[in-house]
Amino acid sequence: MQITVGATRDQKQRLVAEITRSLVDILGKKPEHTHIIIQEIEEENWGYFGMLTDEFRARER
Repeated sequence: MQITVGATRDQKQRLVAEITRSLVDILGKKPEHTHIIIQEIEEENWGYFGMLTDEFRARER
């Protein structure tokens, strides 16, 4: 999973738990065989809507 930088450890833990639960419930995966990788990307390295995310967010403020 890729997200922009800024999520707290607690938020990331909750994401891992929810994604794992969904994979178990929907696909029948075993939780012990499920690996979730969180890759945090700086906003200046993520493009969105034809511009870099940090620029997009600055315009939205």
